[in-house]
Amino acid sequence: MSLRPRKRLLALGCAATLAVAALVGATGYAAPAQQQGQSGSSQQQAAPIDWSAVEQALGKPGELQPGDVFRVSLPRTDLDVSVGSVKLKPAFALGSYAAFKQVGSDALVMGDLVLLDEEVNPVLSGLFQGGFDVDALHNHLNGLSRHVMYVHYAGRGDAVQMATALREALSVTRTPFGSAPAGGPAGGPEIDTQRIEQLLGHEGKMLDGGVFQVSVPRAEGITMDGVEIPPAMGVAMPFSFQPTGDGKAAITGDFVLTASEVNAVARTLREHDIEVTALHNHGLTEEPRLFYMHFWAHDDATRLAEGLRAALDQTNHQ
Repeated sequence: MSLRPRKRLLALGCAATLAVAALVGATGYAAPAQQQGQSGSSQQQAAPIDWSAVEQALGKPGELQPGDVFRVSLPRTDLDVSVGSVKLKPAFALGSYAAFKQVGSDALVMGDLVLLDEEVNPVLSGLFQGGFDVDALHNHLNGLSRHVMYVHYAGRGDAVQMATALREALSVTRTPFGSAPAGGPAGGPEIDTQRIEQLLGHEGKMLDGGVFQVSVPRAEGITMDGVEIPPAMGVAMPFSFQPTGDGKAAITGDFVLTASEVNAVARTLREHDIEVTALHNHGLTEEPRLFYMHFWAHDDATRLAEGLRAALDQTNHQ
């Protein structure tokens, strides 16, 4: 994704080219104003962004995460989607989001939107009108009872204006805003979460509806046009477990890979009976170049975690 600071109150035009599994926005990314013609004592640090104003503009509360990333979750609690006998909980595989990071006086915004087929192109038009670039359009899972697609987007400009533009782009969908409805009772741990954490080497967290997720960052730093992209912006490897009873779980998520890791991870997943459901980009200009591999399986949760760990060992992870 290549970005240019957004003009105040004016949306940028952006060119996009549809490829096999991606829509490519091609614009230039300029350095923050503080880095252009300012140095020494004359350089002033920009005032911190008021994230409460972003929440108000977007109509949804957010959370400050490591790396000074302000992330707003927009789960599609309005959708009823299943894979086989497993009804997908929104926190498991239907989670739209927007991640904001201050860069100079602007905000870099990145995210992923879960959309019905008929919502895709109206939302794309709204994103373009709002000054966003669209970096990818693709599936994450196969065999869905109701087909959804995933749009990855990015933009840079005034944080409140970007939030307002995103809210407007999503107005053609039924994406819920306001206070999040209860995700349903967790019902207590039906899977051995401690063992999963031990296998994956990182602590996890319980999401709405009893979904358990472990997020593993890559070891190397990731940048986009010279700007550091923390894991919370969407470049970590999330492994999600949705318990289904009797120690079993459905799993999904994505591996974040360099080119040399792709086939080793895919081969290892298949050796452990984990389906590879998608392989594609999420961004356009990140360094190093990254590919995202999505997966699915439904089996004993610990056995699946062992397979994920074997695949994780093929990557440069923390």
